[in-house]
Amino acid sequence: MKETADGLIALYSLETHPEGGFFRESYRAGGKTGTERGERNFSTAIYFLLKEGQVSRLHRIKADEVWHFYAGGPLTVAGILPDGRVEETVLGRDTAAGQKFQYAVPAGRWFGAYPNPGTGFSFVGCTVAPGFEFADFEMGDRGKLLKEFPAAKKIIEKLTKGIK
Repeated sequence: MKETADGLIALYSLETHPEGGFFRESYRAGGKTGTERGERNFSTAIYFLLKEGQVSRLHRIKADEVWHFYAGGPLTVAGILPDGRVEETVLGRDTAAGQKFQYAVPAGRWFGAYPNPGTGFSFVGCTVAPGFEFADFEMGDRGKLLKEFPAAKKIIEKLTKGIK
């Protein structure tokens, strides 16, 4: 049986995510660790799905986030480096074409993602350590990002649609 976006959304009881797409937390470690932001679980994990035309809007979190490719077509994770350059990593099955099964986004980096052209959907997982809390999440502001990173204008505009 062929996997479909709607089938995976139903199977994993995914809900809409504030940054775009669909998600469901699948794991939250029972143990906790102290951070400068307070106590956090050791790690958390989610399933995350983007349909064709959807994006994960530019955002940043205060912990490292590892993306894992599961199903569907390739997905590009785009991050803005501190010097303003854009780094793009394609997650997918075609390792001969340079696609990766995993990619780690460092804490504090502005990043987002989108399914590659012709991809009906991309189904991935994201693991965060120390564990994710929405208090550590910041959605990107298009105007502020364009002022800070003018060389990244193209990706900022692509991944901040609907954000003022």
